[in-house]
Amino acid sequence: MGLFKSFKPSPVPKGCEGLKIKTEASVCTGETVIGFYDPVSKKLLCSELVRTQEDIAAFYRRYGMEPKDHSK
Repeated sequence: MGLFKSFKPSPVPKGCEGLKIKTEASVCTGETVIGFYDPVSKKLLCSELVRTQEDIAAFYRRYGMEPKDHSK
């Protein structure tokens, strides 16, 4: 067991390959979620709650991607 392990990004979840990452904010509560956007169903898949820009960057890093300018 090494003290410093190299980071290996997680594979993109099944069914989300080729989809863009998008954030959406609730009109009522203002909560922001990030996930893989499916343009056919117009839903976020594998979404999770984010509170800061660092949370958003961590989501991208988890899947080995660079944060891009994404629309809410």
